[in-house]
Amino acid sequence: MKVLLLNGSPDAKGCINEGLKVMAKIFESEKIDYEIIQIGKNPIAGCIGCASCRKTGECFRKDIANEVAAKLKEADGFVIGSPVYYSSPNGSLLALLDRVFYQASGLEFKVGASIVSCRRGGASSTFDMLNKYFLISNMPIAPSNYWNMIHGSKAEDIYKDEEGIQTLEVLARNMVFLMKSIKLGKDNNLNPAMVSKIKTNYIK
Repeated sequence: MKVLLLNGSPDAKGCINEGLKVMAKIFESEKIDYEIIQIGKNPIAGCIGCASCRKTGECFRKDIANEVAAKLKEADGFVIGSPVYYSSPNGSLLALLDRVFYQASGLEFKVGASIVSCRRGGASSTFDMLNKYFLISNMPIAPSNYWNMIHGSKAEDIYKDEEGIQTLEVLARNMVFLMKSIKLGKDNNLNPAMVSKIKTNYIK
């Protein structure tokens, strides 16, 4: 089994990267493969709704969004990490996620989780926005014993947030449990019935 971890911060060695490493240690101990991808500092364009990806299988913009979408298809779990920007996720990350989730298929029952970091406030609203990508995609969200947030200005600061570190460790263990449980269910043909999506247009 494999988990894809996305560092949605332009800082490759900041608080989010360190938080993902905390989770990665748990995955490693549980014999779960993982990969951390960092979005980098290059501009990431948003989705323009052209739907060309529905025909070609990838976005016409040849950038990191296609790489993430391809790797997500092969993963059993997906962790999205973002710093807090004005009580919201990083704008470049949101642009990438809009395109990844628009083009991706077969996300049903991949286990999702998001983590956020901030110096002080804005974490809850950021966390809420990230989870909505999972909820609309039939992806179960892994729980923890608190909301998945870590605090600090520098990477080393997060280890002073003992509750935050424990939250991430519990989150990683719960992801492993859910992924294994879902696989066990699939192996025993306990899949829920899938239905065709109904899309209502209120304008007649």
